Amino acid sequence: MARQSSFTYEELLACGRGELFGPGNAQLPLPPMLMFDRITSIGEDGGAYGKGHVVAELDVRPDLWFFPCHFKGDPVMPGCLGVDALWQMVGFFLGWSGSAGRGRALGIGEVKFADQVLPTHKKVVYGVDLKRVFRSKLILGIADGWLEADGRRIYEAKDLRVGLFQADAAGG
Repeated sequence: MARQSSFTYEELLACGRGELFGPGNAQLPLPPMLMFDRITSIGEDGGAYGKGHVVAELDVRPDLWFFPCHFKGDPVMPGCLGVDALWQMVGFFLGWSGSAGRGRALGIGEVKFADQVLPTHKKVVYGVDLKRVFRSKLILGIADGWLEADGRRIYEAKDLRVGLFQADAAGG
């Protein structure tokens, strides 16, 4: 069965409500923590390592929630939110590709910021390239990621790690 290869904002919100992959499985955060407006491409092949990829976009608007508070008079998107978007995409990939469990970021190897996302930018494009996916008792995705603002690559992340975990009997 062919899987869907792109997702609208409404479909991402359905994922955030737990409706896309089923209860107890991977879900995206809801706004304001959902850090992209659409997934333009997702596949189990392709990417830099031929093991899967996700590309997503955020329309930058000066009224985004983080600009007024980070920093007053000097607005920039917090770098950690760009990294969180990349983790969100790896977890989404794991759920989309059929793995069960609740997603959690587990770590990152290295992050480099060459510039910042400003309210004057128009579009952020994020990408993750899956390096390895483990599907045993532990479901683990490892990927490299990047962020471009108006076509210029300004973030690079190596070895983003996201796991999927089954809830225990106590509901945790």
